[in-house]
Amino acid sequence: MYDTVLIATDGSDEAEAGIEYGLDVAEAMDATVHALYVVETKATYILTVGLSDDELEAYREYGEEVVTDVVERAAERGLEGRGIVKTGRPAEEIVDYAERNDVDVVVLGKQGHGAIDRHLGSTPEKVVRMADAPVTVAAER
Repeated sequence: MYDTVLIATDGSDEAEAGIEYGLDVAEAMDATVHALYVVETKATYILTVGLSDDELEAYREYGEEVVTDVVERAAERGLEGRGIVKTGRPAEEIVDYAERNDVDVVVLGKQGHGAIDRHLGSTPEKVVRMADAPVTVAAER
């Protein structure tokens, strides 16, 4: 049913449920796992604080660690995996990656609902609205 599962994560505790669920789905389907981390460059806090190139590189390095962990966890389950770090607006990058790579299902963890999210919508909400592939938003059990 699914050959490719995209697990989008920001490395947060809230994203862990999405990682676990995505790995469970991939294992059940013997699917390839694509782990995606997006370095958000348009967020209000980045524009306000004005992150330097070094600080953005630190986020990229963190993203590499996050996706490497997911790929290693997939390998422990006998699954193939790829780790990808993109830069941009998370929802747009997730949807774009899913479309360009014929992803069968996108899995994300449920995010918090901070002040910005209440006004602009959360990343999972945006991905659900924009994606052509099925999207599963997993919450902690």
